[in-house]
Amino acid sequence: MAKIYVLQHHPVENLGAIAHALEGAALAWQYVRVYDGQPVPASMKGAGGLIVMGGPMGVYQTDRHPWLRDEMRLIEDAMKLNLPVLGVCLGAQILAAALGAKVDRNPNGKEIGWHPIRLDASAKHDRLMRDLPATLTPFHWHGDIFDLPPGAALLASSEKTPCQAFRHGDKAYGFQFHFEVTREGVSAMADAFAKELNRENIAADRMIAQAAEFMPSLEKISDTVFSRWASPIQGT
Repeated sequence: MAKIYVLQHHPVENLGAIAHALEGAALAWQYVRVYDGQPVPASMKGAGGLIVMGGPMGVYQTDRHPWLRDEMRLIEDAMKLNLPVLGVCLGAQILAAALGAKVDRNPNGKEIGWHPIRLDASAKHDRLMRDLPATLTPFHWHGDIFDLPPGAALLASSEKTPCQAFRHGDKAYGFQFHFEVTREGVSAMADAFAKELNRENIAADRMIAQAAEFMPSLEKISDTVFSRWASPIQGT
């Protein structure tokens, strides 16, 4: 059974809906709990793919978090081996940086909660994003922004964030927003990062309640997207 490395940067930012897609593709996964001091694997040898999850740190904080460089090297190794890579939120920023893009604080401010994104024209024929609605309202929790990596295809944008999703080659994807989040995940993030919500004057109870409005359609979409990402990986 092919093993997927999952780099985890905070306890509440887990696979969520991605786990269901991996199970459907008969794929096993191994969390690398970087937040708990577990070392980043030195190479992708023997693995079938790489998923890099979100977290509260910034890509530019390599002095404080030296493992960020290790993760970029692992991404580079995965791409050299032509293995599927999926970056979510911080993971998308790390992937973008590994591909040569600039990552910085978003001058337009943070996007936290439920905000619409617009799919780019290139998404219409994308392996993961084809046949999706032109406008979606997923969950967000990010304050950083990144340029479209050289050679990458833009897949989605929002009012505050010009690059919300991209594809590099045919197997590497970065999603700034949280397609993977579950209703339980929204509540867990609101609890874990309550101080940030207070600073941004965002009502946690309202944000959690909005999950009932947006999640039913997003659950179907995210299952489709992540199943498409996982399906080419050999599970045996």
